[in-house]
Amino acid sequence: MRIEEVVIEGFKSYAARTHITGWDPEFNAITGLNGSGKSNILDAICFVLGITNLSQVRATNMQDLIYKRGQAGVNKASVTITFNNEDKNSSPVSFESYDKISVTRQIIMGGQSKYVVNGTRAQQQTVGNLFQSVQLNINNPHFLIMQGRITKVLNMKPPEILAMIEEASGTRMFEERKEKALKTIANKVKKLEEINMLLNEDIEPKMERLRAEKRSYLEYQKTESEIDRLNRIVTAFEYLMNLERVNKSSADVDAKKKKIRDLETFSERLKEEIAHLEDDIKQTIHKKEMELGKSDNIQELENSIMEFSNQIVRINTKRDLNRASIDKETKNKNVLLCNKAEINQVLLQKSEEYKKLETQFEEIKRDHDEKSEQVRKAELLLQTLSTGVSAQEGHENGYMQQLEEARNNASHASAEIEQAKLKISHLSKELKEKEPLAIKAVKNNELLKDYESAKNDVQNLMIALSKINWDQSKEKCLLNKKSIVENKVKEFTEKCESLSSQLSIIEFSYSDPTSNFDRSKVKGLVAELINLNPQYAQCSTALEICAGGRLYNVVVENDNVGSQLLEKGKLRKRVTMIPLNKIKASKIPTERLLNAKQLAPEKVHLALSLIGYDDEVTSAMEFVFGNTLICTDADTCKRVTFDKKVRTKSVSLEGDVYDPFGTLQGGSKPSFDGILMGLKTLKEYKKQLETYQQELDDLNAEIKCIQKVIDEYNKTKKQLDLKTHEVTLLEEQMNNSRDSQIIHIVENIKSQIAEHENTIVESQEKQRAALDSYQRIEEEMNEYKNNRDSKLKDIKESVLKGKSEIAQSDQVVINMQRHVRTMRLEIKQIEEDLLNANDEIENVDNNIKQLSQIAESLRNELDQFKNSLDQVQAELEKEREILSAFDEEIVEFQTAVKAKTSQLTEAQLEMSKINHDIEKVQKDVVAAQQSVLRMENEHDWIVNQRQHFGKPNTPFDFKNQNPNECKKMLRQLELNRDKLRKEINDKVMNMIDSVEKKEASLKQDLNTLERDKKKIEETLVSLGNYKKDALQQTWEKVNADFGAIFSDLLPDSFAKIQPPEGQGLMNGLEIKVSLGGIWKQSLSELSGGQRSLVALSLILSLLQFKPAPMYILDEVDAALDLSHTQNMGQLLRTRFKGSQFIVVSLKDGMFNNANVLFRTRFRDGTSIVERTSQRQELERRRTQRSR
Repeated sequence: MRIEEVVIEGFKSYAARTHITGWDPEFNAITGLNGSGKSNILDAICFVLGITNLSQVRATNMQDLIYKRGQAGVNKASVTITFNNEDKNSSPVSFESYDKISVTRQIIMGGQSKYVVNGTRAQQQTVGNLFQSVQLNINNPHFLIMQGRITKVLNMKPPEILAMIEEASGTRMFEERKEKALKTIANKVKKLEEINMLLNEDIEPKMERLRAEKRSYLEYQKTESEIDRLNRIVTAFEYLMNLERVNKSSADVDAKKKKIRDLETFSERLKEEIAHLEDDIKQTIHKKEMELGKSDNIQELENSIMEFSNQIVRINTKRDLNRASIDKETKNKNVLLCNKAEINQVLLQKSEEYKKLETQFEEIKRDHDEKSEQVRKAELLLQTLSTGVSAQEGHENGYMQQLEEARNNASHASAEIEQAKLKISHLSKELKEKEPLAIKAVKNNELLKDYESAKNDVQNLMIALSKINWDQSKEKCLLNKKSIVENKVKEFTEKCESLSSQLSIIEFSYSDPTSNFDRSKVKGLVAELINLNPQYAQCSTALEICAGGRLYNVVVENDNVGSQLLEKGKLRKRVTMIPLNKIKASKIPTERLLNAKQLAPEKVHLALSLIGYDDEVTSAMEFVFGNTLICTDADTCKRVTFDKKVRTKSVSLEGDVYDPFGTLQGGSKPSFDGILMGLKTLKEYKKQLETYQQELDDLNAEIKCIQKVIDEYNKTKKQLDLKTHEVTLLEEQMNNSRDSQIIHIVENIKSQIAEHENTIVESQEKQRAALDSYQRIEEEMNEYKNNRDSKLKDIKESVLKGKSEIAQSDQVVINMQRHVRTMRLEIKQIEEDLLNANDEIENVDNNIKQLSQIAESLRNELDQFKNSLDQVQAELEKEREILSAFDEEIVEFQTAVKAKTSQLTEAQLEMSKINHDIEKVQKDVVAAQQSVLRMENEHDWIVNQRQHFGKPNTPFDFKNQNPNECKKMLRQLELNRDKLRKEINDKVMNMIDSVEKKEASLKQDLNTLERDKKKIEETLVSLGNYKKDALQQTWEKVNADFGAIFSDLLPDSFAKIQPPEGQGLMNGLEIKVSLGGIWKQSLSELSGGQRSLVALSLILSLLQFKPAPMYILDEVDAALDLSHTQNMGQLLRTRFKGSQFIVVSLKDGMFNNANVLFRTRFRDGTSIVERTSQRQELERRRTQRSR
């Protein structure tokens, strides 16, 4: 298939319709000046072939392909190519019947594009398939060779050159298909995963669920069968029981009626006895009232008790103040003792520091004085040597004096040595005489042994005491602190007891009515359950009056607990219970409360809102405080209480009570701060008592922890004191003993001998130093005589150096002296502080002693008033006992009435119960008869099977099958059935078959997919082997053609493509070139033209391997010189006979070899084309020459 005609209209520079005909089937060339439109012919051919990458035709969009972008009246571009299709072997698929194929592509302004094939409109895909079937794939154009392709080939790496070989061999298509196959495998793997996921996450769980449902369904059917069997047994038993109940009922009714008559007689007798007891109670109450009218002594006794109580309170207040003062002084004393211990510690530390500092100062001062003396002597020597009458005289006078001093020092030391030796001689003689006596005395003197032993014990105890990590001052501080806290505990205990005695009215005690009684169900008195906010303390009186007697009611969890306490709780006094489950609490309506607050803002409060309480007793608090208002004054109470929109009971802060029904009660404050304030104070006292008790417990725990150390320290200290005292006594005894005196004398002699021996050593050292000094001075004198000036200079330097060192040490001595003086003053100040601390401790002890005496006086006074109070209370108790006799008698009568009433109530209840039982029996008989009839109607099998009910060895054998057990089993099975009925799936049997089929289908698909995957993988392996073989053949063929073509283009040269050194064909191919028999290492060693020939040779060898019907070359000879261009033209003409070449070139060497030459010109803004048949012209010229 080759081009015969190209028709261009409106495409790029071809505005008018241009017919380009007479295309040579082999070699066509296009030439012309730059810009004349020669490359536009190639663009037009590529345009028809279906190019999509517009950059290859030098355009950015479709509009650029229309002449002057449609601005010159031309609004469409059209290109038609007529192909010769006479060679049916290379014909496109489906076009074998056409000798000519006409393909037109047209674009219109706005982007519309269409294809026409042989006069019929076609899709772009159809056109693409047409050209691809004859190896004219414009989107992978190996038949289109542009100038840039040459450069691209030169820059290719081995894998890219291998890709060109693959493209030529057709194995590139295999790679594409391989990628598709791999994608197919990936899809199949994904499908496998999806199927596995479906099986694992959906089908198999569903199967498990359906199998479980199937088991449940079968179990449900089994349960239904068992229920039916048990239901028959139970129904038969009930039927039999109902028959027996009908027969037994009449005898029971007669017995119960007789019992009712007996109870009626007993009830009448009890009513008469109760009436007599009530008359006795009235008479006893009348006698008690007469006795009360006779006696006024009780009121006087109560007044006395009140007076004594007030006195006790006053004295307790004084005692509290006194105790606080004692605590304050004790704390002060404790602080002072701690301060004293610290001062002692600081004094001891400072004293040790002072001793060390003083020793250090003495050493520094001694060194300083020695250096000063040496410098003074050196100065004196220098002065003597420098200012004498003559140099010789001055010299001798200075050194002679030092020689004399050295000689005297040596003589003095020698005399001391002789004197010490003499004394040692005398003492040794005396020791020789007395030492045997001393040895004998030691053997006979047990006292000395005891003394030595005691001294060793003292030493050991002192070491042991120093190892015990304990400070006695810390023990004193802990004990003092414990004493203070114990006093506080005692103080608050007394306060709590005193205040509790005053609040005895709220005391509530009881015994557990039953074993394991839960005391948490008894919440306590209302008064105890209230938490009074400090900001509402002034409302305490009003709240007490608001609550009234209910303040002392006991709140319990329920009425049952209240009954238990009243009956068996052994209560000491009468109390009223508030059961939380029965109490009906009510609160003032919100609207009425808002109206009250609007009448007197900030002056009206709901009593309930002024108190705090636990949530569990809310109903009890609403019952006591929920219907009363607290007002700040009486006027507010009047306004609020009698207002039509409020009309609610109110209480003023003074205790006045206003009732909307006209009742007014005057306020009366209690003798002390009130119950609520007293309870508040008592809670605070108890809280403080708990705090101090906890602190005391902590101190005791701390003391207990360190008690072992304290005991060990005290024990060791005591032993040390005893041993020290023992050593003192032994020393006194030894001083008075003759043997001891001998021993002591011998020890003194030995000590003196040792001292004299030390003196000899020291004197010998002094003598040696003096002799060394004497020798040194003589050497200096000789040196001075030999070199006077140098010696004077050395002495001066020595003096200057000595003065410099003295100057430095002067400051050190002064600073050290100042430090010593400061330390001495600090110690003196600390000693004064210690004396002051002792004075202050003594003053505090005196204050504590005085306060303790006052406390003792107050305690005695308090005891007197308490005794008086006890006497008055005893008298009051006697008066009350007289009245209590009447109370006891009344209680006895009331108890008897209560007992009789209880018996009467029980008798009446028994009669009611019996009547109820009779009615019930009668109803039971009717119900049993109805049940028998109902069962016979409901269960047809009863009539046929009732003769077997209860008979052994039948399905209704009640001995072997307990009906009660059967009923329990039936209930359980019915529950199980109901539960299973909710869970079972009636359609499970059908569903499980469907899911099983689906599961089998999916597993079959899974196997199929796995087989397909395996088959594809095997195919890929075999195709891979085929690819290697095809690639090897293509490489060998292309390589041979490459070398031949390159030799034609560049004689005496050769080229080849081969794998990189040490690698195989599949790793890539690289180009090797030989020029004149010499192989080049790389293409960079070639000239630009030679490199272009190499690239062209490779491209042409690839084209020759599998020729396309047409090749387009665009100025590929641009980099070649004329001779190479001529060779290339001849090569195309001679070697490529089966394909049509269209070459664009500006060089004669190229287009002169073409059979047909098309010349383009640019005229009047458009391009025109002229055709020249060069072969015919050449033949014509040859003919003319021959003529």
